[in-house]
Amino acid sequence: MIILDASAVVALAQGHRALHHLADNVAHTPGEWLHVPALCLMYAESMAKGIAGDVLALPGVMVDALHQTAAATVGSMHREGWGGTDTCHALYIATPHRETGGMSIILTGREDNYPPGVLTVDIDSPGMLGFH
Repeated sequence: MIILDASAVVALAQGHRALHHLADNVAHTPGEWLHVPALCLMYAESMAKGIAGDVLALPGVMVDALHQTAAATVGSMHREGWGGTDTCHALYIATPHRETGGMSIILTGREDNYPPGVLTVDIDSPGMLGFH
């Protein structure tokens, strides 16, 4: 599963080339989605008006809701110092669950916000997910 954190959502809305190529490829791959944790979308929209609408208009983007179990876990993670609520929601979504299984990748412009052992890819790294 590929997850976009708030920094990646902002970059996508602002026309980040590699992220747009990725979004286009995902949109043309049946059953695949770019996952955006709801709190990352909220934080991105709080940074600049219209970002949420721009990203939601793209095909292949799915918002992962903050359901009751996620809310409790994200709140605990935030209290324990794992980062802001947006970062904690991205971490929660990236954690393997029965429904998702497997390791997830968090695309971010803020790799230093994530603890060791979390698979992150900097959106500006050369060849990010094969795009130049």
